[in-house]
Amino acid sequence: MNDHRLTLLQRWLEDELGFSDYRLTPASGDASFRRYFRVTRESGSKIVMDAPPDKEDIAPFLHVASLLGALDLNVPAVLAEDRAQGFLLLSDLGSRTYLEALEGGANFEALYADALGSLVRMQSMDAAAAGSLPPYDAALLAREMGLFRDWLCERHLGFSLVGSQAEALEQTFAFLSDAALEQPRVFVHRDYHSRNLMQTEARNPGILDFQDAVHGPVTYDLISLLRDCYVAWPAGRVREWALDYRERAAACEIPVGHDAAGFLRWFDLMGVQRHLKAAGIFARLKHRDGKPGYLADVPRTLGYVVAVAAGYPELAFLGELVATRVLPALATGMRDVSACGR
Repeated sequence: MNDHRLTLLQRWLEDELGFSDYRLTPASGDASFRRYFRVTRESGSKIVMDAPPDKEDIAPFLHVASLLGALDLNVPAVLAEDRAQGFLLLSDLGSRTYLEALEGGANFEALYADALGSLVRMQSMDAAAAGSLPPYDAALLAREMGLFRDWLCERHLGFSLVGSQAEALEQTFAFLSDAALEQPRVFVHRDYHSRNLMQTEARNPGILDFQDAVHGPVTYDLISLLRDCYVAWPAGRVREWALDYRERAAACEIPVGHDAAGFLRWFDLMGVQRHLKAAGIFARLKHRDGKPGYLADVPRTLGYVVAVAAGYPELAFLGELVATRVLPALATGMRDVSACGR
């Protein structure tokens, strides 16, 4: 913990906001430089975000919070801010994530019905508001997929693709990018999954970690939710949820394409792009940020890639690469780590 930042935060709470007789405890960390603390007093609890200004900009969080709040979605209310120091005081949406609720045996059908309903509402955002967000363009898609190559394959597993194999991977990236860019564009949360959705008694779910929102492909948040890097569901149930969402979205005039088959193709291919990115980020978190815990989620994440690749000839090279080279190398590495830990 950075004691200097913590001292500044406490000084802000006490001198600027008049807090006294409070308890400050870690609320959660995330895969970034942001930290969250729960401030508890007799009157209740609040959340404080600590976003070091040299590493994090809180302006996008504030902008997206205002967009989602205007749609009456359950996002943290901004109660106080200090942009210069990178502090926000927020309402507290509780401590039970969807992932924790699911692990505790909660009614998953009800949870996902609520999450899909909130997703439809988010994507109903008017075009001008959604268009105020950064575009999810070809350059961003390519940078994200490059994380798989640069951080997982090269940095973590220690191998590089050269010659025809490197070219085949680039062709795969281009195919996935083209598939994403042909989709209708809507508001995209970009991390709409079980770690960022909170189970709440009223207005479920609470929605967190939306500051990286963009204007992009209609299936992106749906794939984040239904083919979650942290929890897997049977393929048939995922398909049912996806088609249920499509019907609900179409009824709200959200552009979802002309037929279900085309929509499911978008859904599949968007998932491969996202899961390549996520696997690369999980490796980067270990090697750059000292957060190795996410590596345990890479096999599940890349398992989705192998499953989808089997149905698309354009993904044959990628599917073989992941199934025969990446996943076996990961399994060996994880066994080595486990052995070292015993």
